Amino acid sequence: MDNQEFYSFRQKLQKTQKQIAELLGISLKAVQSFEQGWRKVPTHIERQILFLLTMKRGRAKDARPCWDIQNCSLQTRQACPAWEINAGYLCWFINGTICGGVPQGSWGNKMKVCKKCDVFIRNLNASH
Repeated sequence: MDNQEFYSFRQKLQKTQKQIAELLGISLKAVQSFEQGWRKVPTHIERQILFLLTMKRGRAKDARPCWDIQNCSLQTRQACPAWEINAGYLCWFINGTICGGVPQGSWGNKMKVCKKCDVFIRNLNASH
């Protein structure tokens, strides 16, 4: 997540810098540093802000679980953590999911795949 994305997501959450700092459990100076591009947004902060935005917006009315959208086989579904915990709408939030037949490892690599995925896009852009 770059500084512009962080700022944009904070705006979508309708939070001041101080409010988002409190919500994320970080300092105001850290928020300012992220938005100015002086510090890289840590993985745990990126995950948390995306999760909060997704939860605030609610699930898309036409949302389907990832395994349906990706047409995963039963074998792939059973091996995937998202299937195991019935989180097909939050698959992007869970490490180790199987996308394109390959387990997704690091958050950075996973997000490159997820940001192009219909499940992530629909949930992030969902409205009440």
